Amino acid sequence: MKNIKCPQGDIPIIYEDDDVLVINKPAGMIVHESENTEDKTLADYIVTARPEVIAVGEDSRRPGIVHRLDREASGLMVIAKNNQSFKNLKNQFKTRKIKKQYLALAYGKIIADEGLINFPIVRAKAGHKMAAIPLKMRDDKSFLSNRDQGNIIAREKSREAITNFEVIKRWPHYTLLEVKIKTGRTHQIRVHLAAYGHPLLGDNLYGTTKTKVKNSKVNLGRIFLLAQKLSFTSLNKEKMEFEIQLPLELKSFLDNLK
Repeated sequence: MKNIKCPQGDIPIIYEDDDVLVINKPAGMIVHESENTEDKTLADYIVTARPEVIAVGEDSRRPGIVHRLDREASGLMVIAKNNQSFKNLKNQFKTRKIKKQYLALAYGKIIADEGLINFPIVRAKAGHKMAAIPLKMRDDKSFLSNRDQGNIIAREKSREAITNFEVIKRWPHYTLLEVKIKTGRTHQIRVHLAAYGHPLLGDNLYGTTKTKVKNSKVNLGRIFLLAQKLSFTSLNKEKMEFEIQLPLELKSFLDNLK
């Protein structure tokens, strides 16, 4: 299988058949067109390489696309190559039967060996950013500050978001996590870990003032977030499972941690 060529570097093809294309999206590439998109997207390159995909799906801006991955992250994605496959994959996402697993490096030493973060997520006023809303709020709004009342309004507009994590390794100032999500909200892992007090390395959107300074010094050029494992059921009812290794820039950073 030949990789898909693009100026940012090749898009590795992990697997392909008549129904699906499984790729390793590079960091720095946006998945599909939006209102503010100027650069070519993953969807653009897919259509160029596989023209038959252009008629697949429900939105011409995202042909064959059934899920997303943040621009600054990298990792496994599955693309539908025909409408029957698109419906099959979409239904599996809707019923939460598709399994995704991530590797993430968070700032700070997380004490718990494993945990669950279930703050609902809402789009922030800025529009390009999401926010996690605390679950516990007083029912009597008259005793709340204006800010807390605003949080309740946001909570009513929020969507359920559930993130599970397990600690893989700890360093004095970092923690490597295996992360699984039961919901697929925009920026979910980044938002939840930031709300948990441990933003991801390289994440300036949800990081603190201190971690943004550290990001500048480290100069990783991306977020330390990899969609490492992906599993789904094919149209032939076959279980499909895929796993990739850390890209060199992330592996090199871990190898040099003390």
